[in-house]
Amino acid sequence: MNINNFIKIFLIFLFSFSCSKQEIKKSVINEKSLDLQVLEAYVEGKKSLEQGDVLFAAKKFNEAEILYPQSDWAPKSALMAAYSYYIQDYYGDAIAELLRFKKVYPKSKNLDYANYLLAICYYEQIVDEKKDLKSIENAKDIFSYIIENYPETEYALDAEFKIDLIQDLLASKEMYVGRYYLEKKKWIPAINRFRTVVDDYDSTIYVEEALHRLVEVYYMIGLKEESQKYAQVLGYNYNSSMWYEKSYKVFNKMYENKKIKDKKNKSSLIGKVKSLFDTDE
Repeated sequence: MNINNFIKIFLIFLFSFSCSKQEIKKSVINEKSLDLQVLEAYVEGKKSLEQGDVLFAAKKFNEAEILYPQSDWAPKSALMAAYSYYIQDYYGDAIAELLRFKKVYPKSKNLDYANYLLAICYYEQIVDEKKDLKSIENAKDIFSYIIENYPETEYALDAEFKIDLIQDLLASKEMYVGRYYLEKKKWIPAINRFRTVVDDYDSTIYVEEALHRLVEVYYMIGLKEESQKYAQVLGYNYNSSMWYEKSYKVFNKMYENKKIKDKKNKSSLIGKVKSLFDTDE
């Protein structure tokens, strides 16, 4: 190999190495630039959120996620977009973002929070227990999921409290419909509603009335043994309840008259005792 060929090969090698180095450097610069863009979009979204411009904030958070889906910022940005919609009561948009989050990031460390926020979105849409049954059921299902899968979290503690309130709402709906059937003398549908409260919502505030209504309905249709059975349950568990007193009167028609008579006797006795203090004696 002559000297000229050697020089040519050396120059080609040097040029190739230089280009390769520039490409590596260029790639690193672009990667850093992408990280910077993601961070800038996230910070801008957070700033907009603090200023109350939630729609623009959600847009910037979505932008941050799209720019670099593989980064640690992506799931955080998706959650922040959902939260932005939530605080402005855009529940439909928030729910859509959260359902997508659960699908795209099934192993996120913030999945407990995502489920909790989703449940709250459904829960806060409950206005009327007689109409918003779907929201009630969705909220109950997700709160139950949180209790089962994240029992040691603060979300589980609040979920238990929320489920108690939801149970009261569902029992209230059953009682409302049951009273309607009772008023229309539709005995079997009324019984079914009241039994649902007794069987499924026995920890709610409506169980006492439901037991009394069963006593009342069964007595009216002539099933006195069945009526007595529910009266005994009511008496055993809630013997100081006004509903037990009402049920007692169903079987004891003279109870009210006796009560009035006793009241009069008591008044007379008080009058007699007061006479001991008269100044005439």
